[in-house]
Amino acid sequence: MRHTEGVSAVGETTAGPSAAQHAGWTPEARARGAVATVDLDALRSNLARCAEAADGAQVMAVVKADAYGHGLVPCARAALEGGATWLGAALPTEAIALRDAGVGGRVLTWLAVPGAPFAGCLTRDVDVSVSALWALEEVCAAARATGVRARVHLKADTGLSRNGATPDEWPALVSAARVMEAEGLVEVVGLWSHLASADAPTHPSVARQLDVFDEALGLAEAAGLRPEVRHLANSAGTLGVPRSHHDLVRVGIAMYGLSPGADIGTARDLGLRPVMTLRARLASVKRIRAGAGVSYGHEYTASRDTTVGLVPLGYADGIPRAAANAGPILAAGAVRTVAGRVCMDQVVVDLGDDEAEPGDEVVVFGAGGPSADDWAAACGTIGYEIVTRIGPRVPRVPVGVTP
Repeated sequence: MRHTEGVSAVGETTAGPSAAQHAGWTPEARARGAVATVDLDALRSNLARCAEAADGAQVMAVVKADAYGHGLVPCARAALEGGATWLGAALPTEAIALRDAGVGGRVLTWLAVPGAPFAGCLTRDVDVSVSALWALEEVCAAARATGVRARVHLKADTGLSRNGATPDEWPALVSAARVMEAEGLVEVVGLWSHLASADAPTHPSVARQLDVFDEALGLAEAAGLRPEVRHLANSAGTLGVPRSHHDLVRVGIAMYGLSPGADIGTARDLGLRPVMTLRARLASVKRIRAGAGVSYGHEYTASRDTTVGLVPLGYADGIPRAAANAGPILAAGAVRTVAGRVCMDQVVVDLGDDEAEPGDEVVVFGAGGPSADDWAAACGTIGYEIVTRIGPRVPRVPVGVTP
């Protein structure tokens, strides 16, 4: 497929970058030629918006996967400053890393395999999720070994068919947990589940899961469990399914300024601000002749004499290879599309006859440029993947840090 140069049409852009974001060009970032600034003021603002929508429920800030690529420890600290009382980490190692960095607050981890470091979690005051009898047995073994009573959250599979005890398995798990609680090995502080389609609030599975969760709560409480928190809502549930709020909501993607789904609304509709802004400096600017092919395979051909700029970011840095002839980049005053294939370390943009120089800044996504959701639309994916996949070669520079 061959394309000619032009300005792409993307979705809504956001307000221009702040002075603090421009200050993100640290010596490391300048040497690299790229930087991901992480606006912690925006994160706190987004968290406040979600807390408002939660209407009194406590808020868990989900910081799994290096805080969706934004930086685990700075984002966790900012979330606690912004009013979150809980932090959520998928892996036990992530929860342990939070504690070892001195991060406070309540911390829950929920994705473990046999042999997971449950003892390390207990000695670091981390709550653990239990979805099956084998996990309960291992948590109890860790409690005996450490002398620390485990705080556990029992997870019910209400219809997502990932982790969690199915309705058939739930009574046995609840009964065993109650026995271990009576023995003093565990304290069941939470009952929870996860919605499959909260980003489409009218999807029939949402109402079904709400009902199944209510049944699971009833069975657990009838067995004598008295949990501190019941939690079901993710970002989409927090913003679009009030019945899912219960005692605690788990806010992930919305905290980072991206919409959890089109049916919930755009980020702007929801009052969310992008937290990550990915920028780079042009490594090369040159004129090429009409008919010149650009990048591997010449899937882009210049229709006339034009100027091209080289952006030093590629699929090794998390730029999707699917962004060929599609990914939007703000360069030389206009939004362009990636010209040709995405390479391992670089992409090309066609600047037409606009002026540019090596070293000029471009905005790949974030404040002042296209959004991560625009990139997702161009690549057939979701905004979550765009921000989370940005690789370690790109320096993260937090801005809006509390002194």
